[in-house]
Amino acid sequence: MDLTKIQDPDFIKKYNKEQLEALAVDIRAFLVEKLSVTGGHLGPNLGVVELTLALHKEFNSPKDKFIWDVGHQAYVHKILTGRANRFDELRQFKGLCGFPKRSESEHDVWETGHSSTSLSAAMGMAVARDIKGTDEKIIAIIGDGALTGGMALEALNHIGHEQKDLIVILNDNEMSIAPNVGALHNVLGRLRTAGKYQNAKHELEQLLKKIPAFGGKIASTAERLKDSLKYLFVSGMFFEEMGFTYLGPVDGHNLDDLLENIKYAKKTKGPVIIHVLTKKGKGYAPAENDALGTWHGLGPYKIESGEVVKNPGPPSYSAVFANTLVKVAKEDDKIVAITAAMPGGTRLDIFAKEFPNRMFDVGIAEQHATTMAGGLATQGLKPVFAVYSTFLQRAYDQVVHDICRQNLNVFFAIDRAGLVGADGETHQGVFDISFLRHIPNMTILSAKDENELQHMVYTAAKYQNGPIAVRYPRGNGYGIKMDEQLKEIPIGKWEVLREGKDLAILTFGTTVPMAQEAADLLAKDGISVKVINARSIKPLDEEMLLELVSKNCPILTIEEAALQGGFGSAVIEFCHDNSYHSAVVERMGIPDQFIEHGSVSKLLEEIGVTTKDVVANVQKMIPRKQQRA
Repeated sequence: MDLTKIQDPDFIKKYNKEQLEALAVDIRAFLVEKLSVTGGHLGPNLGVVELTLALHKEFNSPKDKFIWDVGHQAYVHKILTGRANRFDELRQFKGLCGFPKRSESEHDVWETGHSSTSLSAAMGMAVARDIKGTDEKIIAIIGDGALTGGMALEALNHIGHEQKDLIVILNDNEMSIAPNVGALHNVLGRLRTAGKYQNAKHELEQLLKKIPAFGGKIASTAERLKDSLKYLFVSGMFFEEMGFTYLGPVDGHNLDDLLENIKYAKKTKGPVIIHVLTKKGKGYAPAENDALGTWHGLGPYKIESGEVVKNPGPPSYSAVFANTLVKVAKEDDKIVAITAAMPGGTRLDIFAKEFPNRMFDVGIAEQHATTMAGGLATQGLKPVFAVYSTFLQRAYDQVVHDICRQNLNVFFAIDRAGLVGADGETHQGVFDISFLRHIPNMTILSAKDENELQHMVYTAAKYQNGPIAVRYPRGNGYGIKMDEQLKEIPIGKWEVLREGKDLAILTFGTTVPMAQEAADLLAKDGISVKVINARSIKPLDEEMLLELVSKNCPILTIEEAALQGGFGSAVIEFCHDNSYHSAVVERMGIPDQFIEHGSVSKLLEEIGVTTKDVVANVQKMIPRKQQRA
């Protein structure tokens, strides 16, 4: 079938089982082919092909609402809702988003790139439906890994209490990005082995119906028998105790089983959970056999061999962080590492190999990870929580209340700080400076290259004056020479990279090369620019700032981060607080908007943060009479 001809999913209603199975084969081949060029979340989507087909056959989207948790498993949904013709531009600038997007299609009713949100959103939609008196079905599709998120458990508790008509599809592939952890995962494991429960329960009910009713004694005995059977076959029956009707486990690649259980769920009053077992990467051997999470989300690859196309070059910033942490931890047994289901992404898998007893993967639970780090710190250990910038947002209260308020020695290694590109709005790491900078006791550093990063990791590991965050970007370093001897970087002190007297550029991290290139170009026009690596974002280098503003030196700040409440704002606040009201300070950075997907270079060009823009801004700031011929 030519999938690019699909306009909406209505055609599926007429398909029989054989046609649906053939369509599943076509969809898998399409995904493997397209994503080999663009990259993307291949494994999760290959695993939900039959499930998505069954959902669209039994429900009427967009009237009935599909709420995809995390959203990286919605590619099949996008194909069936008329977007297959856009997959050549998947996750590219101005192209198809890799996550559900409401502006993209009426079939996308909820936007998400972070896990564990679907159940709460579904509950809101179910309540709204009942208030309005409409009859649409609400269906949340959530993965087993996402259930470790506290928000999902809060929503389960509320849904079970309110008894709203709502269907939850628990897509259980036994793996999220990394192998799942925790007691809840073990509950699901027991459920997977108890698939005979529904059949046995049904047979028992049929048997009981044949027994003449001899009053309440037999009836109550029958109910006790059913309850006993329930606990015999399914240990704990976690979901039924939460107030849900539990159906499953169901083979997520068997259309007959899927359709039968979905039909039953549609007729059931109150909340229902359909426990669906799927195989991540189904239909493509390299993805099916992936034990490391490589095929969860990746770049281009070779279809025939399954070889991931890698750009040879310097090590990634994540690897530099992890390797340095290993070096330091060999000398300091108080260092322990924490990840929230991202050991591979943060490269803490490197640390885990060296120190398996000092590495903790808490699952998708950033709030718990943060407060756990605080508990470790109170006992004299040095916890290092490696987390993507965008995921640290989920633990904001814990950073404020549990870490900073108690001034605990926790090291936040903030990976993917700045623009991350293809994953788009939900993953751009541009807000961490703004939401961390104003918290008392917090120290923030940002590395300009991989060599400076290794020294910052060493510095943060040694730091004993409270919480400290080290920011570093996605991707690889520059290939510069790495110092053999680690050293502490003075906190609150900046580094002058280039002397100049007409204007000073204050910047850090990924925008340092941009500032240096601009200074070279401006020098040709006779403008002398001082370039400063403002690597200590908090505290500022007040001594250097005072020297600049006391000499009336214009200042341009550049940051690959949100302008509101960011580093440039800190410089302006300093000038105001020290009565330098006439100081000239201009800022460049991420404007007050969410930045969509695309290559980082394209995104920076779109928002006006390039070398060319730096040159133009400096030329505007320097009066012509000061410019040299």
